[in-house]
Amino acid sequence: MKRPAPPSTARAPHEVRIIGGQWRRTRLAVADLPGLRPTPDRVRETLFNWLGQDLTGWRCVDAFAGTGALGFEAASRGAAQVLLVEQEPRLVSQLRATADKLRAIGVEVKRANALTVLAGLAPGATDLIFLDPPFDAKLFDKALAAAAPALRAEGFIYLEAPAAWSDEALAPFGLAAWRHLKAGAVHAHLLRRAA
Repeated sequence: MKRPAPPSTARAPHEVRIIGGQWRRTRLAVADLPGLRPTPDRVRETLFNWLGQDLTGWRCVDAFAGTGALGFEAASRGAAQVLLVEQEPRLVSQLRATADKLRAIGVEVKRANALTVLAGLAPGATDLIFLDPPFDAKLFDKALAAAAPALRAEGFIYLEAPAAWSDEALAPFGLAAWRHLKAGAVHAHLLRRAA
């Protein structure tokens, strides 16, 4: 009598999916790299409900792109320009392959240091900046300081962090929390310029 084969120990590749817009249901691979923590579907869905579903004409930067889930989601919903910034070569290759597959004309993938790119953005020229740095890298203050000047007057910064940011903590950057959500160990913030 033949014994059944033991279940495979090979793990299926991790994936996240684009939730809305023209590329809805498109799956994005998640590389098995330390510190890579894609924004969960539920959090992205809430974020884009906050922003409104139509980002037609927006200029966006996904500063610590990783899988590109946030940036591709914005492009899927009509953003005119999306800059995906990532340092890890394997992730950069994956981002470029995804952009090619989607024929994402308005998406640019740049292998660079996110803080350097943020500091070099034109003042007041960006509608939406995604900041989701590795939680253990202690980059939050530097990222907010570099991103805030690039934000247009009515623009938004999405900040994903391991703890909630108060308006007092955001004040030195000229920012205030407009929306906040806690999902598991993640705190999702939508920030605007302080009044």
